[in-house]
Amino acid sequence: MEEDSKCTALSVLVNAERICYRQRMMKKIRARTISDAEIESFLEKYKLYLTQHELKFTNQRKIIISEFLRAGGHVSAEDLFRSVKKKAAGVGLASVYRTINSLVEAGLAVERQFLDRSSVFELHEPGHHHDHLICMRCRKIFEFENDKIEELQKEVASKLGFTLQDHKLELYGYCQKQNCPNL
Repeated sequence: MEEDSKCTALSVLVNAERICYRQRMMKKIRARTISDAEIESFLEKYKLYLTQHELKFTNQRKIIISEFLRAGGHVSAEDLFRSVKKKAAGVGLASVYRTINSLVEAGLAVERQFLDRSSVFELHEPGHHHDHLICMRCRKIFEFENDKIEELQKEVASKLGFTLQDHKLELYGYCQKQNCPNL
């Protein structure tokens, strides 16, 4: 019995390490400067969407999208607007909302709503799935991946006669970061 509890504790530790590793990697990815080539590749996909919907590609949209890609993570339209204003004073909040919503419609971004239900947006990465831990005090959003959770969800769906198409897992609690006001 003691051996089982050690194995369980080790499994929890390994999974916690995976989560921490994922957090470190995401910080590194998001902290890096996105290359002009990566922005151009994204813009080409967006331009295809615009052409299909008979919409124009404008310099304002390019600036908004570039800032969205550089922001990384979960960004609100208001935060994106503040960032864009530093680069192009003439861009309005409505333009930011229209552009970010068109990115969602194009399947290039995903809209999420946490805690207060205000929208935040993140880059859509086809073939990549992650879940979220959200601190209810400092509002920090932690992304994580866990293969066991993914398999368990599929198993439950199968037992109930469902074919999963999509899902999201959001866990709410209190983080242990030193600068979190809950400590």
